[in-house]
Amino acid sequence: MNILLLGSGGREHALAWKLAQSPSLTKLFAAPGNPGIAQNAELVALDATDHAAVIAFCNAQSIGLVVVGPEAPLVDGLTDSLRAEGIAVFGPSKAAAQLEGSKAFTKELCARHNIPTAGFERVRNESEGLAALGKFGAPVVVKADGLAAGKGVTVALTMAEAEEAVREIFSGKFGDAGAEAVIEEFLEGEEASFFALTDGQTVVPLGSAQDHKRVGDGDVGPNTGGMGAYSPAPVLTPLLTGEALERIVVPTVRAMASEGMPYSGVLYAGLMLTKSGVQLIEYNARFGDPECQVLMLRLEDDLVELLLACAQGRLATIAPPRLSPETALTVVMAAEGYPGTPKKGGAIAGVDAAEASGAKVFHAGTAMAEGQLVAAGGRVLNVTARGATVTAAQQRAYAAIDLIKAPDLFCRRDIGWREVAREAEA
Repeated sequence: MNILLLGSGGREHALAWKLAQSPSLTKLFAAPGNPGIAQNAELVALDATDHAAVIAFCNAQSIGLVVVGPEAPLVDGLTDSLRAEGIAVFGPSKAAAQLEGSKAFTKELCARHNIPTAGFERVRNESEGLAALGKFGAPVVVKADGLAAGKGVTVALTMAEAEEAVREIFSGKFGDAGAEAVIEEFLEGEEASFFALTDGQTVVPLGSAQDHKRVGDGDVGPNTGGMGAYSPAPVLTPLLTGEALERIVVPTVRAMASEGMPYSGVLYAGLMLTKSGVQLIEYNARFGDPECQVLMLRLEDDLVELLLACAQGRLATIAPPRLSPETALTVVMAAEGYPGTPKKGGAIAGVDAAEASGAKVFHAGTAMAEGQLVAAGGRVLNVTARGATVTAAQQRAYAAIDLIKAPDLFCRRDIGWREVAREAEA
């Protein structure tokens, strides 16, 4: 089978690496891809916003499955255009992708179907936003409603911070994503991520992870798209996983189907583990980045079979996915200046040495310039390793990082710190 993968980041490199291992794969194409993805796929110049061009390519190359990596093409409705032409595609429809594309949509769906989540208010302008803050007090969470590349969320510890966040959203900083906002009750607890595959009816758990959003060690500094992650997240115990499935994920899939928007693809639930139970923070309509990297390193089954079963509505007919009991941990190497304006063009060497040490290095924001690998984005590399424990996986990942020569890149040195501390106490 010929497969087309859309995207260019670390998530897509991890997917390409795993798709390439499938015995059912004939040829993998990727658009636009990156130098790492080029090791597993033929890169093609396709604009995902040009639906007609993507369809024409799929027909010309006899594509049997399209895998959409990032969220923007999902929210844009590319999957609807492909399905209308009879092309199998992994990813939700435009209507279903609102679970990520609009935070207010998701909160209101939760309210209609009694799905546990933080109290909220949808606001449409600055004055409404400032008024809503008074109802919640500080700390409070302020979110741009639409897609803001992980940068439209502020956990405000003071009213002054919250007011500034509201003004920033309605100043136009986040473009269309900030046309509306959601003011949310602050939830206290530990965060974890849970992933499930669904074809719109059947739901199967895939795995858990814990991400590290803040840019600096000790979880300080501004939020980023993610500075590292590990999987599984032991804090999400089997009991809590069951609660998340029973009270949040499965009811959401049923709700979407009942409202005429069946959800097919991977459903990524960001969860808060509170004293009163598991609560939904938000949904993503695709694999997380960098969570996908650690999930793919643990996945022991044929990814093509799993994704195709979702796309064809027959997930109930295949065995549920198996993941290694080992921990996989990934560390993001980011360009100087990230998450602000990253410095591009810095030379990178030593990736082969890092992989020879037993790690897997996924390319996130790289390019080739005159035969040299260089930084071409904010998050540049995802150095990923497995181990029997979080501590062991962490040690292997950082040992591999120390073999990479990239003066313009930096990373957090404490990915997995919560679980490492718990392992030390055990």
